[in-house]
Amino acid sequence: MRRYGRHTDEDDIRSRPNRKGNRPRTHIRPKHEDAAEGMVLTVDRGRLTCLVEDRVVMAMKARELGRKAAVVGDRVALVGDLSGKKDTLARIVRIEERRTVLRRTADDDDPYERVVVANADQLAIVTALADPEPRPRLIDRCLVAAFDGGLDPLLVMTKSDLAPADKLLELYGDLDIPYVVTSRAELESGEAADRVREHLEGRITAFVGHSGVGKTTLVNALVPEDRRRTTGQVNAVTGRGRHTTTSALALPLAGAQGWVIDTPGVRSFGLAHVDPSRVIHAFPDLEPGTDGCPRACSHDEPDCALDAWVEEGHADPARLYSLRRLLSARERTEGD
Repeated sequence: MRRYGRHTDEDDIRSRPNRKGNRPRTHIRPKHEDAAEGMVLTVDRGRLTCLVEDRVVMAMKARELGRKAAVVGDRVALVGDLSGKKDTLARIVRIEERRTVLRRTADDDDPYERVVVANADQLAIVTALADPEPRPRLIDRCLVAAFDGGLDPLLVMTKSDLAPADKLLELYGDLDIPYVVTSRAELESGEAADRVREHLEGRITAFVGHSGVGKTTLVNALVPEDRRRTTGQVNAVTGRGRHTTTSALALPLAGAQGWVIDTPGVRSFGLAHVDPSRVIHAFPDLEPGTDGCPRACSHDEPDCALDAWVEEGHADPARLYSLRRLLSARERTEGD
């Protein structure tokens, strides 16, 4: 064994080489204080299209974010190549706090919660009055998800030339939800888009609806320069439409300030993630009456204080009925 004296030369000391050739790890992460702000427009197989100022930039999520995923509508911080040129890639290093969140699960017993859209101001629920037939239970579930996530609902009814809207309007009239009724002729002439646009100006609006109701056709009319998606036909046997939108996409509203987010057609809208106690916040006329409710009240039981609140004239009985119908939507399937 070789022994070194007190006065060794540096060349005499052997060091064990680092086979991987990487630098020592550190737990100190960069703060990226100079990162640029952007908005996620769409997500496709790990690649995120973002708007940075007036440039469209392709990006990927930084490794340091772990499993935290960015979704359409997220405000993010980006570093790297932000030129937007072909074959360039930036990194998303931070996802800012979300103002609102639209969530859903595959079904009511699915523990996996999926964030559909972030930071939207409004949820436009699109339903056809015929071909395919309207599904009130699905509408109820979308309303619950909107109220739970902090979004204002907007009901858009299409194909009024095939069936009247009176019955559906009567069902939701007591909820004071703004609505627009359109026909196929109005959609083709552009009149329908003009009337819907009045409710969208200055806001970020997510569109949701099951396949075949004309959702993507309406979105194409609102953003004509982005008509890159084809419309689908309704199956004459099943009454269901063919999916034409495969991923959520944010598009600038034509002729006005605002954003439209087109989402894939849904055939189910699970509410396993929803705490029923939060739905009451969408009923400000009923919420004060819950002060006398027993702990963990479902608002649909014999001891619920809302019955007395309504009997005393503080709120319309129809409003209490609407609340309980929405709460029970979490326990029903869309086809019930």
